[in-house]
Amino acid sequence: MSITVIEHKGNDLLDVDHFVSEVLGSAEPLLIRGLARSWPAVSAGLQSSDAIAAYLQRFSTAKEVTALLGGAEHRGRLFYNEAMDGFNFEYIRTTLTQAIECLQQLEAQSDPETLYVGSTNVDHWLPGFRSENDLPVGEYEPLVSIWLGNRSTVAAHYDFPSNIAVVVAGRRRVTLLPPEQLENLYVGPLDLTPAGQSISLVDFSAPDYERFPRFREAEQAALKVELEPGDAIVIPSMWWHHMEALESFNVLVNYWWRDTPAFMGAPLNVLQHALLGLRDLPPEQSAAWERIFDHYVFNPKPENFSHIPASARGVLNPIREDVAAGLRAALRKKLL
Repeated sequence: MSITVIEHKGNDLLDVDHFVSEVLGSAEPLLIRGLARSWPAVSAGLQSSDAIAAYLQRFSTAKEVTALLGGAEHRGRLFYNEAMDGFNFEYIRTTLTQAIECLQQLEAQSDPETLYVGSTNVDHWLPGFRSENDLPVGEYEPLVSIWLGNRSTVAAHYDFPSNIAVVVAGRRRVTLLPPEQLENLYVGPLDLTPAGQSISLVDFSAPDYERFPRFREAEQAALKVELEPGDAIVIPSMWWHHMEALESFNVLVNYWWRDTPAFMGAPLNVLQHALLGLRDLPPEQSAAWERIFDHYVFNPKPENFSHIPASARGVLNPIREDVAAGLRAALRKKLL
């Protein structure tokens, strides 16, 4: 497989309507070379790590963030400990200013610890940054986050929101896999995760094929790309992505958005509730509930409900915000 590559030249791609429909609306991954090359932050990153550090410090506040600090012996791989009852890094609280200063100090070391600041809201922690560095996202109202650190590896995981990620400084190697590769990725626990999402237990840099034999199939379906400063990658919802930051000072900005209203809730919550209420049913009951879910959720054909007057269909009609609020209130009472 190969990823679609777009070379950004001129400003046609940055027309809001075109960008939203052709780029953000893509159901397949896209690699866009040079999309953010005109950003002042990218220019600073191309100049030097000191330059991008100074540029970020212009906007940085004294508000604390959560960072991950890993030992040098792990070579940047942020993962579980050997017993899988914890992780091979610790969570620390620091300011963004201090984190940037620490990264500059780690650059001078031959065998540094790993410092990783992930998913930090740009508008909250770097107010004003987007006035100089932004994409034409129209009415998407995405969550815009910054990620920075030295060399690091984040195991393959998926996100429910769609994502466009822009490399501001350093380089990133990204490995993408479609959602249907779930069974071949040997995913770890649902209830103990490094950052909220379950991750593949396979070390992509040195796969253990004896322990993870089906990973060979995943490799055949993988899309591998390397991003330079100013490049961007579109990662559609639910696509698995393995992220490697390759330089001693890396900065990435990403935009997350969902294609359904936020009041609809998070599908992961439904999965957790289904584990509680459905997974351990006897086979015949499980099959019946599978049919019910297909009928009402995954394949709700109009003819399934045409015998009910539209005014009486309730939650079988398109979900409005007030209906969603009522469903959540009813669920809260039942879960007590």
